[in-house]
Amino acid sequence: MPDILLATDADRILDEVDAALADTDTIVRRVRSGLDVRPAIEEQQPDLVVLDLQTGNMGGMATCHGLRLEEGAGRLPHQPVLMLLDRDDDLFLARRSKADGWLIKPLDSFRLRRAAEAIMAGDTFFEERRQPV
Repeated sequence: MPDILLATDADRILDEVDAALADTDTIVRRVRSGLDVRPAIEEQQPDLVVLDLQTGNMGGMATCHGLRLEEGAGRLPHQPVLMLLDRDDDLFLARRSKADGWLIKPLDSFRLRRAAEAIMAGDTFFEERRQPV
């Protein structure tokens, strides 16, 4: 059963991720802070970590950097990470985060599912620019 860990303090993001990814075979667990990601991973290693860029006092970028540092030091196994960006201008930071993929908000179920499935399969998914509405 795939396990997805979501770090966000926004209920709207939880609702969108849960609606797109949770089903009878997939669970979505939530933590409200980037600081809670590592303990949640140590408790039960997820198949995918989804990080909201703007989350409390330790956002997605810092959380992803922290995970990659822990992996490099051999203290954590590799964690597939999908970053949720707020705008096109965040692409510069996202490229430096070493995330396995990212999406630019607003989210939709189709893009979110496609990105999550690609990353959980060992691929990457990088959305470079959101298409104008």
